[in-house]
Amino acid sequence: LKMFWFYLPLHLLMVACLCHSIKAPTTRSQQSLKTDLFNFYHSLILADGKETTVHLLKDIPKRYYFVLEEGRALTPFAITVTPCDVPIEWSILAYKASASLLGKAASGDHDTQEDSKSQKSPSKVSTIFNYKGNSVETYMGMSSHSALYMLEFLSTERDTHITVYLSTDTTSGHLYPELPMDPRIDVTGIGHTTVTLTWKHSPSVLQHTENIQYCLLVNEKHNYKSLCAAETAIRSSGMKLPPTLALSLSPYLLEPQQVMILSNSELSIINKVSSGEVRQICMGTKNTYTVPNLSPSTQYYFDVFVVNLLTNASAAYTGTFARTLEEPEPKVMELKDGKVIRVVLDGKKKKFYSMQYQARHKKIQFTFQVCRGQVRVHITKNGKTVALENISGLRYFSLKGKLLDTYVVQLRSTEQSNSSVKVQVSPHFHKPLFPLLPESLKIKSFSKLRTCNSVTIAWLGTQEESKYCVYKKRIEEDQVWMELQSVDRCSGPESRHKSEKVLCKYFFDVNVQRAVTTETIKGLDAGTLYLFDVYLFGPSGIPVRYHSKVVKTRKKC
Repeated sequence: LKMFWFYLPLHLLMVACLCHSIKAPTTRSQQSLKTDLFNFYHSLILADGKETTVHLLKDIPKRYYFVLEEGRALTPFAITVTPCDVPIEWSILAYKASASLLGKAASGDHDTQEDSKSQKSPSKVSTIFNYKGNSVETYMGMSSHSALYMLEFLSTERDTHITVYLSTDTTSGHLYPELPMDPRIDVTGIGHTTVTLTWKHSPSVLQHTENIQYCLLVNEKHNYKSLCAAETAIRSSGMKLPPTLALSLSPYLLEPQQVMILSNSELSIINKVSSGEVRQICMGTKNTYTVPNLSPSTQYYFDVFVVNLLTNASAAYTGTFARTLEEPEPKVMELKDGKVIRVVLDGKKKKFYSMQYQARHKKIQFTFQVCRGQVRVHITKNGKTVALENISGLRYFSLKGKLLDTYVVQLRSTEQSNSSVKVQVSPHFHKPLFPLLPESLKIKSFSKLRTCNSVTIAWLGTQEESKYCVYKKRIEEDQVWMELQSVDRCSGPESRHKSEKVLCKYFFDVNVQRAVTTETIKGLDAGTLYLFDVYLFGPSGIPVRYHSKVVKTRKKC
């Protein structure tokens, strides 16, 4: 029996001793102690010198325990707990048994009278630390070798996880990088789309340059107290993080200055989440950085983490925030009578393009020809809206007012891709820029008139004699969508290859109901797709392009 006690591990020996001391509990405190000791058997041993991930279920406490190295009167130790989501409660409890009881238990010499005395002086239980919150917290203390420690964790909000690090080795450095005495981030410059930050160097960076790196986290929601918390927030937003490149990512996998972005669950440059975007920039050991490509008049939150590349452990500086400057008023272009300008509109930025015109006549006409995409047109006269419309194709706005009225035209793309539009303003009685247009710009084909080597198409004309030119282009099945989407409706026949030209003809009819013409295009290949275009020329010589038509010749005749 003596040999049995001799070979027991220290932490089990402690439990055995404590259980022995309360073999016949006579008070409520002794019964409570026995219950606590029973919990030890259902707890886990906390590893020394290793970061442990702990998963917590809501309202269910989880316990870990540890006994420090035997044979030393006092042992320094540190415990760091990092909540990765919601605030948690955690505490450290110390259980101390009498030295005489521990000695007798180890030797196996049990005296009933002595044991009875020990029951009158049960082991002491004390809470030496407790904390509630979501900050990274470290407790440092000194331990007696005859004490058993228990850590208890509880989440009352929802299921979550944390990391716990116990260390008793104070001579071989730190798992977590050190922060400077002043861990604040300073904002040294703010622009419309940039913010410049600086922070004091971590002592760890100065000592171990090759193993330490700074990483900056930028988002529009709030500051994060750890990379672990940031990773959890992104996961909860529905994003799928690659297991080997989570947001607490191994920074050594990134090049300096490289921006990591997670878009549509794939690793790219910016992490799109429901609350905006999260960027992580790792910049080596530089302690100054200018964040580019921000949105004007937007509040951003900035967190700097110093990361140990060998262990992937990190420490957080005190986060800061800044609001970028408001976007300057867009430059307003002056419109001149009769002059045509072409504007390209950025679909991604959704910015308005502004133009101004001061009327020299009471009646004026704005002409818009959308070359690609769809455009939102907003026209104001002396600050009041007179036209607001989404347009595609050709559109006229004839307006009446007073001399020197000020008109402002604002244009923006309604699509994600870029749009382009031609704009002209002129007195109403001026010679029109574009020809008189028919009721529809669609081209019709006749299925029954298709053959293996010819197709027949028709289009509407006007009461005004005009020139019409027909062009054809052979295309493949997989090119149809791209050809139709990429058409520049403002381009004329000058952009076409000469071999694509079929014919040009003049026609009109006083009776607009009969202003229809047909054309049979021959010499085509059987079972082949063709793209047909018709261009209408007016007195000014500026063409209007009808909507392209795709027709396939018959395979067999």
